Amino acid sequence: MDILYILTSIFLVLFMVLATYDGFYLHLWKYKLYQHNESNFEHKTHTVRAILFPIIVWSLLIENSLEFFVIGMVLTFVDLIVLGFDAYSEKDSRDFMGGLPRWEYIIHLFANGFHYAIIALTIGIKLSIEGNSIYYITAPISTSLASNILTIVAENAIPGAVILAFLHVFLLFQNTQNIWDSYRNRITCC
Repeated sequence: MDILYILTSIFLVLFMVLATYDGFYLHLWKYKLYQHNESNFEHKTHTVRAILFPIIVWSLLIENSLEFFVIGMVLTFVDLIVLGFDAYSEKDSRDFMGGLPRWEYIIHLFANGFHYAIIALTIGIKLSIEGNSIYYITAPISTSLASNILTIVAENAIPGAVILAFLHVFLLFQNTQNIWDSYRNRITCC
């Protein structure tokens, strides 16, 4: 069972690295997707996913109750639908830069692969199949080092994810975009 915790921890760290590079550096800093009319919808889908992510992590990886598991799974389904709209919009969304670069497309594939691998592994950790029945495991299966590491990684993912979600919401509005651009330009110019 510890292998599930270890893999989930590794995939969560890998996802956070790729999501920070892609979602913060590329989307908000380098390409400024929020500034372009054609990428406005893409920025909104990223905003929804950025808001959902810390709630999903909290519900599935930190809380340990059936109610939070169900909430996390419902939000995961919503996230999957939003991902579909996001992926569909990207071709038109990136016209201003000549299309989505191939290497960024690859980053998206890996990041979303890690994201949904975390979900699949969490299902493996939290559900048990016995005969024809599926059971939610109410008590932690393990209090091993591996399960403790997963909890620590998940708890430490939340603050950064909340900041990134807040920044996405912040950049939905022209006035706050101007504040961000002013700050960004001061940093970039020096």
